[in-house]
Amino acid sequence: MITMDDIVREGHEVLRQRAKEVELPPTNEDKHTLDEMLQYVKNSQDEQIAEKYGLRPGIGLAAPQIGLTKRMIAVHFTDFNNREFSYGLFNPKIMSHSVERTYLPNGEGCLSVDRDVPGIVPRYARITVKATTLEGEEVKLRLKGYAAIVFQHEIDHLNGVMFYDHINQEDPLTPPADAVSAEEL
Repeated sequence: MITMDDIVREGHEVLRQRAKEVELPPTNEDKHTLDEMLQYVKNSQDEQIAEKYGLRPGIGLAAPQIGLTKRMIAVHFTDFNNREFSYGLFNPKIMSHSVERTYLPNGEGCLSVDRDVPGIVPRYARITVKATTLEGEEVKLRLKGYAAIVFQHEIDHLNGVMFYDHINQEDPLTPPADAVSAEEL
């Protein structure tokens, strides 16, 4: 079981490295790891389990956050329209994105960042992601708003990018003029 002790914190070099593609079909070890990542995210949202094991709540986890330079992400969340997303994905790739941008009004957080980082993180409002599921199925996901933000955050980890790299350092709290709040999408 993955716990907070397994989560790599900011400053660790693995978080700035570009993760490598997972050879498909994945090995049993890679499938087990990705399944454990998804289970962490689910467990972290269960109040009793989270309290028992000291888990910080999260909605996504990328392999570099547990020290692995492999292109694997796990997400488990419900968007603003009550649509549930629960995936363990190998080699997720953004195939296309909108020109329009979006953001979360309260900014973003990260299991690998133990401090509050105030600031607006501009993201693409809509993206299409291609990946392979834990079950070996190739999927193409069309995502918008909150879901698009979550997936971009996790895929960024696979490219050595942290959420705060996107924050405008000169004016961190002002949304970009061409962006709309994810709550409005």
